[in-house]
Amino acid sequence: MPLTEAQLRPTTATHFELGGDLTLATSSALWLRIQQQQWAETEIDASAVQSIDGAGAALLFELQQRGARILALPAQGQRLLNALSPELPLLKPTPQPAQHLITRFGSRVRAANANFYLQISFLGAICAALWQSLHALRRFRWREFGLQCELVGANAVPIITLISILFGVILAFQSAIPMRQFGAELYVANLLGLSLIRELGPLITAILLAGRTGAAFAAELGTMKVNEEINALVTFGFDPIRFLVLPRLLAGVLMAPLLTLFAEVVGLFGGALVMKGFGIPFATYYSQIAGQVNLIDLLSGLSKAAIFGFIVAAVGCYRGLAAGNGASAVGAATTQAVVQILVLLVVADGLFAVVAYHMGW
Repeated sequence: MPLTEAQLRPTTATHFELGGDLTLATSSALWLRIQQQQWAETEIDASAVQSIDGAGAALLFELQQRGARILALPAQGQRLLNALSPELPLLKPTPQPAQHLITRFGSRVRAANANFYLQISFLGAICAALWQSLHALRRFRWREFGLQCELVGANAVPIITLISILFGVILAFQSAIPMRQFGAELYVANLLGLSLIRELGPLITAILLAGRTGAAFAAELGTMKVNEEINALVTFGFDPIRFLVLPRLLAGVLMAPLLTLFAEVVGLFGGALVMKGFGIPFATYYSQIAGQVNLIDLLSGLSKAAIFGFIVAAVGCYRGLAAGNGASAVGAATTQAVVQILVLLVVADGLFAVVAYHMGW
């Protein structure tokens, strides 16, 4: 049906009739007339308006602003005109009713169960990818594995050296001062050797890796997830677990014991410097440590470090792959990775202590 031109006809000096199609295509001529005429204290009967769009509603709004009263406007036009009124408040979303405490608790438990299921599925995917890689070693990304070993291990040596030697010096000095009152500063070597090799060496190294390597894995994979690079790998037929996670995971498991062993040696050297200041020779210091620490202590500490390295790499990769969309999602994934790693490290260390106690180690 063709559109009819909008018409504005005067009936009296202060009364007009508006009819036709009040749209963008048919009402352009009325804008000049509105601007050239005074509309204060006039009434416009709009009952004959057949159709109206946003441009027509803007024309009626202009008439209202110039003092005219719009009468008998059809419902559709009145709705569009009301939407332009500055006096009307903005539409506000209806407030959600407050949930009951039990409902919120159930939602949290359900989310925790879903997250636990995803983590177990991720561990299963890692085991499956590792099994497939053992049957196809030539397809394993050895170059990427070497690069990750460099990033996780060699690049972490400076910070490990600094923290370990300071920790050895501080622990030896703080222990030697009270024990010197009883003439037992010689046994600081026993305390330092056993604590560093069995407990503090693996734990300090794992905490440093959590803040350095775990956060890096989460941020790197999270950025790839946001940039749709993970979906691109899946589209081209690559398994993200085998392609991205497995080299990082094996690098973390391999480098954590080596860094722990290095940290223990450096920490014991820092303690030896302090003991030298208290008049205890290096040979005596070494003989005390050798008599206190045995091979089981060393192997238990290194095995604990390997488990810690697995936790750091696995959680970092999982949080990176589970990141949402947007730059804030990468930051949230990194924060969640570090927090979860620290919690799991404490839990795993407690389990190791219980097992060692019952095994008599």
